[in-house]
Formats: sequence, structure tokens, C-alpha cells
Amino acid sequence: MAHAAQVGLQDATSPIMEELITFHDHALMIIFLICFLVLYALFLTLTTKLTNTNISDAQEMETVWTILPAIILVLIALPSLRILYMTDEVNDPSLTIKSIGHQWYWTYEYTDYGGLIFNSYMLPPLLLEPGDLRLLDVDNRVVLPIEAPIRMMITSQDVLHSWAVPTLGLKTDAIPGRLNQTTFTATRPGVYYGQCSEICGANHSFMPIVLELIPLKIFEMGPVFTL
Repeated sequence: MAHAAQVGLQDATSPIMEELITFHDHALMIIFLICFLVLYALFLTLTTKLTNTNISDAQEMETVWTILPAIILVLIALPSLRILYMTDEVNDPSLTIKSIGHQWYWTYEYTDYGGLIFNSYMLPPLLLEPGDLRLLDVDNRVVLPIEAPIRMMITSQDVLHSWAVPTLGLKTDAIPGRLNQTTFTATRPGVYYGQCSEICGANHSFMPIVLELIPLKIFEMGPVFTL
């Protein structure tokens, strides 16, 4: 999870997030090069006496500064489109979870386990135990296996919400009357936190998301849901 004074992104827990971090670094390097080139050109403009009478007729330079930005856009667009299509792929999920947004809590349904349904509310400060995180921990966590493709079906019962877990690279809108889906495969166990990322009312900041990822063998042994 994020920590105080953090500058970069959270550590990746899924292949999609690893791709997103790589693309972020790739785009950031291009931005640094563009900024350096612009600052260098400004520096030369301010410190050099323009005495060349042929500078107004430089077709080669105009050709370069027209083609170069197009090439840069292609270098950014191609990996971006690749990741965009990867996030939409659904490859025979092992488990399907339905998440329903409410004002201001989440309801989860394990459709593959006889319709197991439970609500997930944020823990009030008076009920927090040592080690719990204020405004992030919930009474009922979502327990999921690692190294298995998981499909999340996300919708809302009242207003717009957004189901987001940064370390997994997930952010899907919960829209009333519409069922959106996203998939992920976690690569390491742990407890991972997210929050609603769509302004949904007065208590928008009080509907966190907590995923407890455990090894697949332990998950298959029986009910381990923290209800």
C-alpha cells in the first residue's frame, strides 16, 4: 500500500500493474527528453545573437520538427493500446466475484459458492485494533486466491461508484443498471487496499476496499472468509 511521502507507484501485484509501471517509466523518459530539448532551445534563444539571415528559410528543420512529434506519439500510443487490450481480455476465469456499490459500502457475492453474499463496511475508529488502518480497514474482507484468474463483475445500486485497487492496476466504474467486468491474476499473497474512486456523495471517502490474497491451496481447503 502507499506510504507517507511516496513519490512513485505502489508495488505491482499483478502482471497488468507491472505493464502499467513499465509504460509509466517509458512515457516519463520521453517527457524528460522533450522537456530537456525545449529548455535547451530556450536557453540558446536567450543567449545567442540571431545573426543568421537564412534562419527564416529552413525547410529541413521544419520537416524534422513535424515528423519527430509524430514518431514520439506512435512510440507512446503503441504500448498504450497494447495494455488497453490486455486489460479487456477475459481468459476462462477460475472464480467470479460480483461487487455492488452502495452509499456507502460494498456488497460482494461469490457466485461460484452457492451465492455467498456479504456486506463490507469501513471499521469505525472506535473498533480499530492495533495494526488496523484508519479509513482503510473493513469488517469483512474479500478473500481471493493468488495465481488464479479472477473475474470481477461490478455494478451499483444507487449512484456512480468506482472499484479501484491500485496495486492490482484495477479501476472499474460501478454504474447503476450496467454490469462492468474486469479480470486480474494476483502474483503474491498479502492484504491490499483500495477505495471508491468516484465522488458518490457525502461519505465517498468512507467506503474502502480490502482484498486478502492467499495461496490457492489454502483457499481450496474450505471457507476462509472473514465474516
